[in-house]
Amino acid sequence: MTSISTESQRTALSWKLVPAGLVSASGVLLFGAENDVGYGVLALGLVTAAFIDRGLMRHLALIAAGMVIISLVPLNADLSIQHMILMGGALALAVLVPWLVSRFVYGERIIRFPVKTGRKWPLTAKLYLIGVVLLGYFILPAYLIRTGVYQNWPDASDPTIFWRLFLGVNAVGIWDELFFICTTFTLLRQHFPDWLANILQAVVFSSFLWEIGYQAWGPLLTFPFALLQGYTFKLTKSLTYVVTVHLTFDFVLFLALVHAHNRDWLPVFLY
Repeated sequence: MTSISTESQRTALSWKLVPAGLVSASGVLLFGAENDVGYGVLALGLVTAAFIDRGLMRHLALIAAGMVIISLVPLNADLSIQHMILMGGALALAVLVPWLVSRFVYGERIIRFPVKTGRKWPLTAKLYLIGVVLLGYFILPAYLIRTGVYQNWPDASDPTIFWRLFLGVNAVGIWDELFFICTTFTLLRQHFPDWLANILQAVVFSSFLWEIGYQAWGPLLTFPFALLQGYTFKLTKSLTYVVTVHLTFDFVLFLALVHAHNRDWLPVFLY
């Protein structure tokens, strides 16, 4: 009986993976390829889910809503005030709409943003932050300069652009954790094993980062990062910690971008 039950669970999981996989793959099309076919794939995922598991369909619809909202605005490093307001508003809605629907329409408390957990960070968590700095220091300048993708971000020689770039990099970093980890990963965990939910969210996460500017061999960097952020959130259950990790990495990214555009600035980098 146990083996039959296990086999039945595997079959059910396989069927549920079809619509979830379609939703995840639509992110590659919408953000990675900037192809409107992604909307069709996204819709097909939701329709398929409606026939397989209505609960899954409801949660995929929340993820899809956020993805559609952010797909409607250009996702680039244009630092004009108009674009920053437009993109900032879209990113905010992409988090707020799923949370509001889940909380007040579905009557759920699944999507949470745990800031105060009451737990102290252990030594390993603090050492991990140091490791993040070191990885960023050795990897980011080489990646940005050798591939030329640093040109996807503006030259921050002008003080106004300098501070707007700093604000933009950090704001997007925080949003990544709110949507991809606290929303997408959390909702997918209700239906899939953690490792599978993490892979599904990482596909969309890294696709979004591709459109933001992490191109060339960027996915070899962003996909593992997305997986690590999901795994870290699973372990710590702390938005504060995963945001700290992300902003620590992004601070090195910001410095590396400034250095890439102006090689005489910040000569601390090896590349």
